[in-house]
Amino acid sequence: MPIHDSHQKLQSRVIDALYIEAMLLADEARSYFDNFGQLDRGHLTPLQRVSFSCESLKVTTRLMHVIAWLLSQRAIAAGEFDQHGTLSPTLRLGQAAPSDKAVLEALPTDARALIEASAELYLRVKRLDVKAGADERAENSVQIWQKKIERAF
Repeated sequence: MPIHDSHQKLQSRVIDALYIEAMLLADEARSYFDNFGQLDRGHLTPLQRVSFSCESLKVTTRLMHVIAWLLSQRAIAAGEFDQHGTLSPTLRLGQAAPSDKAVLEALPTDARALIEASAELYLRVKRLDVKAGADERAENSVQIWQKKIERAF
């Protein structure tokens, strides 16, 4: 098996594993913030309740950005997008607001765990997005030089 094929298979497996992780975390977050978290929320001060709500939105935003990016990567691998167009802003990982550590300390343990898990997953996917962009820029640079050489001869 050529190295390129094995690299694509590995990348596909990583994307699939991250997608499953993101979907499970999204379901867990929805379940907590819609149901169980309401009991925890009742024990918070009014300001902490606002922070709790803001953090639940941040978790949702992070996870939706991650899921959208992973689905884009699947579409690129399936040939639905031009692989050399991956630097397009519409195919890049969206920006997500970070959580304030001081705010997190005041929230219930289960909420903190979900918030931290979503932030950690987002950062892992962000590293892949940055690497994909760097790889494409390097590829484009090589192609530019190849075209210059072709024109020279």
